[in-house]
Amino acid sequence: MKVGLLFGSFNPIHVGHLLLANYMATNTDLNTVWFVVSPQNPFKQSNTLLHEFDRLHMVSLAIGDNPDLGVSNIEFQMPKPSYTIDTLTYLQEKYPSYEFVLIMGEDNLAGFPKWKNYESILNYHRVYVYPRSGSATTDLTTRLPNVTFVKAPVLDISATFIRDCIRQGKSVRYMLPDEVAAYIKVHKLYL
Repeated sequence: MKVGLLFGSFNPIHVGHLLLANYMATNTDLNTVWFVVSPQNPFKQSNTLLHEFDRLHMVSLAIGDNPDLGVSNIEFQMPKPSYTIDTLTYLQEKYPSYEFVLIMGEDNLAGFPKWKNYESILNYHRVYVYPRSGSATTDLTTRLPNVTFVKAPVLDISATFIRDCIRQGKSVRYMLPDEVAAYIKVHKLYL
């Protein structure tokens, strides 16, 4: 079983995340893609970060019954902030017969050598990199072992933009799955 891991705060999950994950699961050699909800990203500080269980629930609502996608709360019981290498090590121990592939945006690739034990990630795992608009071009996809560029379609949309729209009372229709939009509205999130 080859599992793609898409890490993020998903604050909130939006159609761009879903489009990317579904493409990776159905147009590459991956069997499935799991959204790994991160309680706290060591590179991001945010006072608008919802509780991790709200974000996890919204991801579950968003993927619904799609058999190609899954969601993981593996980092909830790990020390915070969570580091990708620690999560990958834990997952590999828990699922020894699975092959885990890290999925990351091109914008994160330039900073990848700053990640904790990034060499170990590259030694034991493949990394699939997808394009991001406005990213500086880098030759790291050709220089780093086990890194593959995947020309996946991406939407130029961000959770920050969506949160700003919600705070300003603007429509977020078509940016979020209906179930996620309804959950945010009912619980008065991001106001």
